[in-house]
Amino acid sequence: MKSSALIAVALACLLAGSTVYAQQSAAPAGSTGQCKDGTYSTNATKKGACNGHQGVKEWYTAASTGSAAKMAAPAPAAAAAAPAAAAAATPAKAASKTMGTPTGAAAPGGGPGMVWVNSSSKVYHCPSDKWYGKTKSGQYMSEADAKAKGNHPEGGKACSP
Repeated sequence: MKSSALIAVALACLLAGSTVYAQQSAAPAGSTGQCKDGTYSTNATKKGACNGHQGVKEWYTAASTGSAAKMAAPAPAAAAAAPAAAAAATPAKAASKTMGTPTGAAAPGGGPGMVWVNSSSKVYHCPSDKWYGKTKSGQYMSEADAKAKGNHPEGGKACSP
């Protein structure tokens, strides 16, 4: 029973692949998607790609050759496997969008009079803050140095009065 389902999925993918190739061959080279109004987008991400063009109709991934390769939608035979795959991907996607709590110990260093500057967001954290020394990238420095380099305090509240 499982092997016949796998064969059906493989056959559906092969048939879908030829349809995908025919659809993408009409797209201009370098296109990453087609908008609902018929225009094409070259945005690197789907978000905002067809803003002002009635939304995204079809989305392609950028291939290494610069041509567009459409991401195939699951075939009807593979539809049963799609919810399980989506459920497995959902926690990772949700975690990447929320700022939860820091994991792990603070970076070595720091101390009295030092703040932790998150180098990607340009926000600095006070020693009493939960993100002090715990963001992915950053460094310790005095609050005065952090301000002089264009960084701003989290929540707009400076560490020292």
